[in-house]
Amino acid sequence: MLSNQAKEIFDKLGMEHPPIALKYHAVKPEGIQSYEGEKLAFCQYVKYSQDTGKTFYITEKNDACYGRMALGMIPKPPVTASGQAGYDFEIYRTPIACQQLYQKLPILEPGTVNYVQFSPISSCDFDPDLILCFADFPQSDILMRATSYISGDLWESKSSPVISCAWMYAYPIISGKVNHITTGFYHGLKRRKAYPAGIRMIAIPFQKIDEVVTALCEMPWTTIAFRDDEGSRVELERRVEHWQEMAKELNSKVDLH
Repeated sequence: MLSNQAKEIFDKLGMEHPPIALKYHAVKPEGIQSYEGEKLAFCQYVKYSQDTGKTFYITEKNDACYGRMALGMIPKPPVTASGQAGYDFEIYRTPIACQQLYQKLPILEPGTVNYVQFSPISSCDFDPDLILCFADFPQSDILMRATSYISGDLWESKSSPVISCAWMYAYPIISGKVNHITTGFYHGLKRRKAYPAGIRMIAIPFQKIDEVVTALCEMPWTTIAFRDDEGSRVELERRVEHWQEMAKELNSKVDLH
């Protein structure tokens, strides 16, 4: 189960759009209400959980777009997989250019995800498979640094103009890597007006959740070069002087300031 410490540290970030936990189920989850309402696209269910605070699950029949394809709930439809839709939407010059996307899409093992559970982090009572954060740039600076603070992992952003859901809801699980995109660039998200442009979406898979929570609890959220107090200024000067001492001993030099 997601710890209270994790819930508190994510809440401390103060994101306008609350982080959402997802759980992928092969069989029907017990004690969870099914979604009841109009049929939406997968990304809109994330927003619905944020707006209502509700915990619920959906099936393939609830999804009006292709998030279900990325989760292996349905096969790739031949017409869209041919690239025709991407060409007709004027996103790609030719159908074959769009078809390349379908050759490379990350897709969860077909048949293994039949129910998707959504819950705000604040009321999450399970171990998430994925946590989705929606952050402004100062918050993103903290979150992304937390993804590499302990492990040293490099940051990367993998995505495509369409089917961005595959890169946010399937790729992190498959790769074990945090992925991040910026709203306003992606056809489905933009067309459905799920979020305003300029929000950083950060997907944290189960492999990285504990590490990110630990880092958020341990690391300084404002690094020393950006703190204005006198104590930090003096300490940074001391550290810079130490670099010079190290460089002298190593018969080298350092130009950092």
